[in-house]
This record gives sequence, structure tokens and C-alpha cells, in this order.
Amino acid sequence: MKSAVPALLRIGEAAERAGVSPRTLRYYEELGLLVPTGRSAGGARRYTEADVVRLGRIRELQELLGFDLVEIGEILRGEDQLADIRSGWSDAPLTGRKRMLEVAVEINARLRELVRAKQGRLDEMMRELDDKARRYRTRSRELAAELELAEQEGPERREGPESQEGPERQEGPESQEPERATDRAGQGTSQGARGRGPVSVKS
Repeated sequence: MKSAVPALLRIGEAAERAGVSPRTLRYYEELGLLVPTGRSAGGARRYTEADVVRLGRIRELQELLGFDLVEIGEILRGEDQLADIRSGWSDAPLTGRKRMLEVAVEINARLRELVRAKQGRLDEMMRELDDKARRYRTRSRELAAELELAEQEGPERREGPESQEGPERQEGPESQEPERATDRAGQGTSQGARGRGPVSVKS
């Protein structure tokens, strides 16, 4: 009985499954992160379910854990080597297993160092965010105290200095018109009296 041939996906289908563009798959191939399992007769890329899983791993390392593509390449190579060691373990002699285990320890140490470096950067970023959170809480308490004091002192402090202007400052030029009109009337009267000259009184 023939074993079932795994279904092959076109590049657009694999990209859609992973939520990326076909251009991203081609770029990953250039970097050696993801090589398609097969090719069509015309040379078109064909992907398997295992390729899609590997693509999901790349996206996880990039988006969730924040590794760059160079770091991801190193992690994937290490994971590939560990997978090869696991697959060949059962057929290896005892001396071969000893060497395989030594290599696995070295690979795992490199991967741990990568993760530790990333964790250190994340821890530093978290400390900065925690410091900001403490400053914001302190400022919030100070502001609440200032608002409470303003409530006790009355609306003048709460509304600001603009509200303290008296009505004499708020009066516009219109309020001065009656006084100006009175002045003009008085000046007209005086000028009229001077124009007529002295008034004679008949006896």
C-alpha cells in the first residue's frame, strides 16, 4: 500500500495560512529561514504542512518574542540540529550518543544565551516602564491634593486668575460713550457762549 503524498501548497496558499505575503516567504527563503520543500515542473515553490508550521515558528519568534531575523536564523539552525540529534539517537552507538549529547548541550547553551540576552533587554524595558508608572502615581496624588486645596479655597483658585478681573476691567469702550458725549456737549456750550460775546444789560 502506497503512503499518502502530503498535499503541497502554492506560495499564495502558504502565505495566507501564515498571515503573511508571498513576498515575505521569498525573503525568508533568501535568508535561509524557510526553504520550500518542493518545486513544480515549472519551478514554482511548493510548501508542506511542516513548512507552514516552521513559518508559524518564525512569526512567533519575531512578533511574540521580539527576536530579529538574524537571531531567528541562529535559533532555527540550533533547533534543526537538535531535531537531527533526536532522529538519529536510537540508531547511534553509545560512543556516538555521547558525542551527540555533548553537541546538544552546546547548542542548548547558545540558545539559552540568546534568550537570556533578550530577557535582559525586556527586563530593562520593564524597569523603565515601572519607574514611569511610579512617577505617574505620585503625580496623580499630588494633583488630587492640589484639586482638593483649590476646592477649599473657592472658585477663584480653581478657575484661574482670569476670573478675578473686576467689572471695571471688563468694560469695553461702549461704557465710556455717555461720558464722552457729556464732555462734547459741555465743550459745545462753552464754545457757543464764547462766540456770542458778552451780554449787555439794558438799564
